[in-house]
Amino acid sequence: MAHSTRRTEWPWPTGAGLLAAVMALEGVLVAGYFLATPGDVTVPRYVLYPFVWVNAVLVAAYRTPLPSASPRRHLLAGVLAAVYFLLLANWAGLVGFTVGGHHPIPETVLGVTVGSGSPGWGRVRLITRVFYVSFVPYRVIGYLGLTYLVYAAILDASGAVASGAVGLLSCLSCSFPIIASFATGLVGGLVTVMTTVVAYSIDISTVAFLASVALLYWRPGFPSFGDGDDGSER
Repeated sequence: MAHSTRRTEWPWPTGAGLLAAVMALEGVLVAGYFLATPGDVTVPRYVLYPFVWVNAVLVAAYRTPLPSASPRRHLLAGVLAAVYFLLLANWAGLVGFTVGGHHPIPETVLGVTVGSGSPGWGRVRLITRVFYVSFVPYRVIGYLGLTYLVYAAILDASGAVASGAVGLLSCLSCSFPIIASFATGLVGGLVTVMTTVVAYSIDISTVAFLASVALLYWRPGFPSFGDGDDGSER
């Protein structure tokens, strides 16, 4: 007598289930870090801020589909989004040049250094005589997420106006969310650098980041809002 075997397949979580799984993993990482290290939680909100950044931008990116577009519009959107990312990263102190100063870079600071910190905060820094790169996980993920949202917004906007950067920027309602998010992102990055001047720099930069995410997700004033090229709904 033949017996058929049935294999139960568990679906991958989506939407709220996926977010819950991510948050559970984040909780495990935080608990594991403070159990395995002598570190103490001195300011609880600073422990949570990296996950606020990551979760907010992941949810917004997950819910923002890319509209269909011509290769020319994809190229335009890609170039502008890349410039957007590099400028934000530079103002936040993640990338920059080390040349041009009055004093040479000391040999002791050249190379790769790894800093400790709770999940999201651990910094990996590379310093050369020409440039530096500072990798802070939650900020890199956050700015990459913003870059994706800018990329989608430019594709969406350029589909409603004349193709090209001039047509995009001439439409104030189209370019407002992109320009406003860039401005708030720069403010947040600049405030982050001024840690000795602004006592609440991390709080202010987090508010600026969330404002950028909101502007790029909801895109107030977009002519094509709710009527994307691909017919998908937000």
